[in-house]
Amino acid sequence: MTPEELTPAMPLAVDGGPGLTVAEAVQLLACGELTVEGRVMDASNATFYCAVSLDGRSAACVYKPVAGERPLWDFPDGTLAQREVAAYEVSEATGWGLVPPTILRDGPLGPGACQLWIDEPEDAESLIGFVPAYDVPPGWFPVASARDSDGDAYALAHADDPRLSRLAVLDAVINNADRKGGHVLYGHGGRIYGVDHGVTFHVENKLRTVLWGWTGKPIPDELLETLARLGESLDGPLGEALEEHLTISEVQHVRLRVKRLIRAGRFPKPPHDWPAVPWPPV
Repeated sequence: MTPEELTPAMPLAVDGGPGLTVAEAVQLLACGELTVEGRVMDASNATFYCAVSLDGRSAACVYKPVAGERPLWDFPDGTLAQREVAAYEVSEATGWGLVPPTILRDGPLGPGACQLWIDEPEDAESLIGFVPAYDVPPGWFPVASARDSDGDAYALAHADDPRLSRLAVLDAVINNADRKGGHVLYGHGGRIYGVDHGVTFHVENKLRTVLWGWTGKPIPDELLETLARLGESLDGPLGEALEEHLTISEVQHVRLRVKRLIRAGRFPKPPHDWPAVPWPPV
């Protein structure tokens, strides 16, 4: 199956078990019984691996309570969960299905973001990573240079893949300040997903990503058409939905970023006055 044949309506694989449609996943996340089964220890904020069950169906999910959010100097306290949900709303409006179903709900530790867990197949092949600088795979873009502890040269690189290019456009729209390689998951059937969208939608340009391979290149017509539809939706139901999670100014800046992308017709260029790649990058 090629990336072009994937559609958001396809069932989502849940822990390798039976698939759920997006609507079924949202209902399960919103109405199911949430049980904490463990904690993700390497996460920056309190993040819990949970089981959610409803009417005989169950799935794994990630629960990020607002109470466990670490204060940030540049984002208002207690808003990261709302931004996670807003990123999902924008993703759904594009029709690309790049963010797993995500809702805001009450849980064992209070209100927080609850996102469907995406099970990655054992044979999933990463499209982003460090590769020897002299052996960048054909069809990959080198993004940054690095050396290991022995002084050997490596390149941070990613594949020239339409799924990733859509994610790069989505990140530009939501102003994602933390697109690490590890924040891209590889689902069943060739689907990819972006996760960890707590630091998004700032009114200042904070785009930090490992997906700079298309810098300055023309945005494909298909993606520009999607951006045009997204702009229309921002003046209607999507804009209203985002205002439940973001400030009016933040929603206005989403509209501005969409308009600028359409007007420029090219992928954005990295900034020169702050780090363009998050740390660690993968």
